[in-house]
Amino acid sequence: MNDKQSVALAAAKHVKSGMLVGLGTGSTANYFIAELARRQREEALKITTVASSVTSAMYAHSLQLPSIAIEQLSTIDLYVDGADEYTSDKCLLKGRGSDLVKEKLLAQAAKTFIAVAEASKRVDYLGQKFAIPIEVLPNAWQLAKRSLEALGGVGELRPNTNKDGLWVTSHGSLVLDMQFQGSHDAVALNQAINNVPGVVEHGIFCGLCDALLIAENGKVSEHWA
Repeated sequence: MNDKQSVALAAAKHVKSGMLVGLGTGSTANYFIAELARRQREEALKITTVASSVTSAMYAHSLQLPSIAIEQLSTIDLYVDGADEYTSDKCLLKGRGSDLVKEKLLAQAAKTFIAVAEASKRVDYLGQKFAIPIEVLPNAWQLAKRSLEALGGVGELRPNTNKDGLWVTSHGSLVLDMQFQGSHDAVALNQAINNVPGVVEHGIFCGLCDALLIAENGKVSEHWA
């Protein structure tokens, strides 16, 4: 069992019958989804799920997990998702898969948001290893990019997988991958990016995480707020 699977299984232990559970996106989230399906099949776990992406929704459906659309809810019991980076104060960098809006909606709506990650994803400041994904309106991306550059950001629009066009999110936005040089305060940068006209959402998740589950060499530690 690898660390991604270990931490996903640890998170699944927090799921109880009767819960409405938000499903994250990515390889660690897939282990979590598979474990929920196993518990439903073998332990008679009764839950309803809501997915943060089409990919996760399709995977959950293939495993016969009951689901509802995000449009049908205003709150959920638990949301579990991975992080691309995390800091000691539980700020997260997410969204390299660009499902930023649904991920942050579910994180905000959840009574409890559990983030799961491997120890190697710890950083001193967000954006240390990866660019910060920023979803922008297609007709405003150049204006938004100029404002982000004024904040010290450097970056370009994300290309699609085939490198023959631009990455387009599930609801038609573009993604700017921006790097901000040197260490910075994630809370302040979060607010500064929020204030840029044309920005739909971005990958800094501060003040949303209730617990951070970290896997290292097969062992999982839990860090609650």
